[in-house]
Amino acid sequence: MEVKFLNIGFQNMVSLHRVIAIVAPDSAPIKRIISESKKEGRLIDASCGRPTRSVIVMDSGNVVLSTVQPETLAGRLEDKEKVNVQ
Repeated sequence: MEVKFLNIGFQNMVSLHRVIAIVAPDSAPIKRIISESKKEGRLIDASCGRPTRSVIVMDSGNVVLSTVQPETLAGRLEDKEKVNVQ
């Protein structure tokens, strides 16, 4: 299987096939997920000190913070899928 990556900003990438969800960081449950994953050492902060705009949940249990909007990341996912279909 070919490994494909999703650009999450600032030259950071995550494995496309390991992404479970891309969500906004605003709700209390997502803030709780971020807090718990930080305590457990599963948080990866790829925001480079800028405001977090999306939270990426991976199938490994890791949680990745990004400064790219969830809609933008979803669009990048769709673009990758279109390339696969053609």
